[in-house]
Amino acid sequence: AVEAAGADGLAPVVRAGAAPAALGALLALMAGIGRTGLAMARHRDLPGWLAAVHPRYRVPHHAEIALAAVVCVLVATADLRGVIGFSSFGVLVYYAVANASAFTQPASERRWPRALNLLGVAGCLTLVATLPWPSVLAGLVMFAAGLAGRWLVLRRRARRAGP
Repeated sequence: AVEAAGADGLAPVVRAGAAPAALGALLALMAGIGRTGLAMARHRDLPGWLAAVHPRYRVPHHAEIALAAVVCVLVATADLRGVIGFSSFGVLVYYAVANASAFTQPASERRWPRALNLLGVAGCLTLVATLPWPSVLAGLVMFAAGLAGRWLVLRRRARRAGP
């Protein structure tokens, strides 16, 4: 963008600022995913060992180590532009679901008008539509795999519970 604006000399400065900003966003995303993994493991949607919480630091260290390993593999083997697009798809779908869920809150628990929830869903889906199609396709495939996995877990639990 800086080069397109004719300020080529500022490009290294922008790159130098973008790198720590991207790392900060990745760190925040990893912390959130680690805690989501912890919650899912506690509900038996992921392997139970991911539910371990470090006794001193009180963080889901097993989930965060597993996530760090996945991130390292992706950084070493994949085009990061695709990984960022795929991650953006996941975050935007997550926030679309959160907005849709907030829409169902009773009026007594609501902070904001329902129209804002609809605007949030529409905004997230609009942004998803602007992502590169391979990122959207990869996100949809992963989403479908997650739904299939969830279906299998629930089916297995129902069989164990019996009639």
